[in-house]
Amino acid sequence: MGEEMWLDEALYEYSEKDYYPFHMPGHKREFCPETLKNPYKVDITEIDGFDNLHHAEGILLEAQRRAASLYGASESWYLVNGSTAGILSAVSACTSRGGEILMARNCHKAAYHAAYLRGLKTHYLFPQADRIVGLNGGISPEDVTDMLEMHSGIQAILITSPTYDGVVSDVKKIAEAAHAYHVPLIVDEAHGAHFPFSEAFPVSATACGADVVIHSLHKTLPSLTQTALLHRNSERVSADKLRRFLGIYQSSSPSYLFMAGMDACLRLMQGEGRELFDEYTIRLGDCRERLAGLKNLHLLEKGEITGLGFVYDLDESKMVVSTANTSIDGAKLHEILLERYHLQMEMAASQYVIALTSVMDTEEGFARLEKALLEIDKELEGARGPEARQCLKGSKESVSGEAEQCLKGSKESASGEARQCLKSSKESTSGEALQCLKSSKENVSGEARQCLKSSRESASGNAWQSLQIGRESTPGKADLYFENMRDYISGEACTAIAEAVEGVQEEIDLEGSEGRISSEYAYLYPPGIPFLVPGERISSHILDQLRVWKQQGLDIQGLSDYTLKKIHVLKR
Repeated sequence: MGEEMWLDEALYEYSEKDYYPFHMPGHKREFCPETLKNPYKVDITEIDGFDNLHHAEGILLEAQRRAASLYGASESWYLVNGSTAGILSAVSACTSRGGEILMARNCHKAAYHAAYLRGLKTHYLFPQADRIVGLNGGISPEDVTDMLEMHSGIQAILITSPTYDGVVSDVKKIAEAAHAYHVPLIVDEAHGAHFPFSEAFPVSATACGADVVIHSLHKTLPSLTQTALLHRNSERVSADKLRRFLGIYQSSSPSYLFMAGMDACLRLMQGEGRELFDEYTIRLGDCRERLAGLKNLHLLEKGEITGLGFVYDLDESKMVVSTANTSIDGAKLHEILLERYHLQMEMAASQYVIALTSVMDTEEGFARLEKALLEIDKELEGARGPEARQCLKGSKESVSGEAEQCLKGSKESASGEARQCLKSSKESTSGEALQCLKSSKENVSGEARQCLKSSRESASGNAWQSLQIGRESTPGKADLYFENMRDYISGEACTAIAEAVEGVQEEIDLEGSEGRISSEYAYLYPPGIPFLVPGERISSHILDQLRVWKQQGLDIQGLSDYTLKKIHVLKR
């Protein structure tokens, strides 16, 4: 037997290494207020003077009111069981047992669990999907209207915006469509808690007419994992019902450490948020600008994605790096970034990786990501197939510590006079001047950015850009290059989720399961969006996709058989 490893020791050992987190939580191990330096010292229960989350009348009530004010909501609640508790509570409060819900098919697994617990009949909204990268698009307001017209029993609508990949739907128009039929709109905006703090990001659903909005503070803001907020914005949703279900789905012993962490995070945003986000968006923009020069890998940009019609807006704090038409896949890029460069990405998909950035990311962190991607991109130049894969694998040991140290030492001078000028000027100017600097920065760098974009368009080796050009010049581009998400998954709901989960089941070989009705979920984690839901028919495409993902080494979860050889289905 090997040496026994304890979790606390393993975490501490990991924290002492040089791995950089381009993943949740958003504090990036950088933010720790003085008041929480020793977590054990402030870990209490509901003692006198510290209120009760489930019956807030004092300090916790004041804290939640501050959160509502900061986000422009009518009422807000602290969530210590993450956004999952918020989704479960919102769906339960907006529907009756055995009722009907209209939900985006790319919702998080928590939404399906809510439908199961309430015994709901689910109707699905299918976003368009990019067949090249595998990116799911936004939800169409017209589709919402059509579904409400077809199904008069729908009691609530649930969408995810932004998605895990940063794709934002037209929440304002969707809310208008929902309200025309007197139906409340729930928006899982877990990945958009940062939206209200900078004009550089999309408008929050709280300002777009959504009735209930859920935010994960820990995903993109400096807050502890498992901390989130639920906002109520209209009388279409009962506050009493929300409180009742929050009392069910949240722990009866909520962590005061978590709640204190939320308060510290929101205090920081209230006092210094504008300045911190101004600095962060400059760092983020600089990084994106330099990575616009990638010739083989490709960093998705708002302009090119929103121009294709299947995405309303894009949160560019999510850096989606595509490997489409290169010799490596997303899983391999993820592996190289981790093993060679000690950069931990948020997730790997078949054809891309996501680097999740936040207001706490440092210049050093962005510089390391730039260096890594530009080096990998250069190694991919002209390389196709197994040879490139071997080249990348073999050259891993050739990146020396001196090169890494050199990068750190020259960080300030890399591309750096403009950046230093901006930083120095910012410290001596007011907020208005800062805004002016930001605007002038965009103007100054715009020519270079345009030049880079233009050079990408003319680079014969850039397959991605060639595809983009082809789309733009082809009539009916959306029909030719983008298909409905329904084509990626079964989507054929043959029975309610609850009936499939609780019905008479049998375990069969996964390979021989085509055509059967699944009693289990299957999803990649992260992000936890099911491509197979209980009650759906198992299609040949799902089985084909599973084989690909298994071969790529992606993390497939949901099936009770971790070997992915068996699956539970309804008995015939």
